[in-house]
Amino acid sequence: MQKEEIFVSEASSLNEGERKVFAVGKREVGVYRVNGQLYAYENHCAHQGGPACEGMMLPKVEEVLGEDKTFRMQRFNYDEWHIVCPWHGWEYDLKTGEFVVDRARRLKKYEVVEKGGKIFIVA
Repeated sequence: MQKEEIFVSEASSLNEGERKVFAVGKREVGVYRVNGQLYAYENHCAHQGGPACEGMMLPKVEEVLGEDKTFRMQRFNYDEWHIVCPWHGWEYDLKTGEFVVDRARRLKKYEVVEKGGKIFIVA
């Protein structure tokens, strides 16, 4: 089956750090622009079908332990961003779409391209 490029938006309408959800046929696709890269996922959580792409986007939270292995603090890791489903808080790695607790589960990922001032997904 031949895949096609489907127009979703003018590139100028999706700024750095933003996400927008678009209707693409019978499905919805969330498109993200983070650190100059575009990512696109079906707006359907692997848990119970919630609108995963409509939730928060936040950096990975890491625990910092002391030498004695006791908790000291938490910090954000801005090298790994997460998509958080608003229904039950399932977190997905923005770069891969993988559920961060069980990387075998994931959001459906789409190739996304920007050309001629427009954004397309390949489906």
